[in-house]
Amino acid sequence: MPSQYAAPALVVTGSSSGIGRAVAARAAKDGWSVFGSVRSEQDGADLAREIDGAFTPLVFDVRDQRAIEHAAAQVADALGSRTLGGLVNNAGIGLAGPLLHQPIEEFEAVLDTNLTGTLRVTRAFAPLLGTDPKRRGAKGRVINMSSIAGKVGQPFAGAYVASKHALEGFSEVLRRELALYGIEVIVVAPATVDTAIWQEPESAIGRYATTDYGDAFDKGVRTIVAAARRHGMAAETIGKIVMHALTSRRPRRRYAPAQHPLLEQILPRMTPSRISDFVVEHALGLVDRSRRSSR
Repeated sequence: MPSQYAAPALVVTGSSSGIGRAVAARAAKDGWSVFGSVRSEQDGADLAREIDGAFTPLVFDVRDQRAIEHAAAQVADALGSRTLGGLVNNAGIGLAGPLLHQPIEEFEAVLDTNLTGTLRVTRAFAPLLGTDPKRRGAKGRVINMSSIAGKVGQPFAGAYVASKHALEGFSEVLRRELALYGIEVIVVAPATVDTAIWQEPESAIGRYATTDYGDAFDKGVRTIVAAARRHGMAAETIGKIVMHALTSRRPRRRYAPAQHPLLEQILPRMTPSRISDFVVEHALGLVDRSRRSSR
């Protein structure tokens, strides 16, 4: 079956907004044929009008196996016998809460979306990337969108941190396993990015007021949201980095962009844990209550 597209093709999950939208827009501008996952037909139609270039919406949730398989079949039909140039696993959620109190179903939803969803999508599109020997063309690349949370644990972001720590290990294993097919796996793990994802934790302010974490939780959420909006990178910057990772002859295994690399990426990982704990705990008021009361 002949391909409908002469340009390299890319699949981006979570393309409705934020980093996913920025990647889709940048790729289309660079001449790629882009397939982007959206949650509704209306989202897809709006995005197709806004993006300047070849954009095809795919309506699926990364937790819906049947919908993912249907989307993979759509892309396969469009590609004909060609390979898919890239898969950007970007879809994710970040529900906040203290680990002792956050509803288990919320914790599970974050893991299911950010980690298991990545596996579902990667499995479905792997034949198009080149595990199917009948496909012609260069092998595609997998870009897994992680975060600084994949290396650093921020209080009250336990579900998100767990999902991104797991994604880092998952990506390392996937990279080594897909070497069998010549498919590269690359992690892009930015520090704070100014996107709509921060609306999720912000909406939870006041939710845990009746617990011991009430004040600390609200303060922590307000602090990180304010920092993201004031100092977060633009999603368009991450879009450029993702496209570099997809097209560079020798891409890095992991990209960790930050507005302030020393403060955001390097120091948090180099500072001894006891010092980091002391700073974070005192900044948020997470100090042993029995010690406070005995003073």
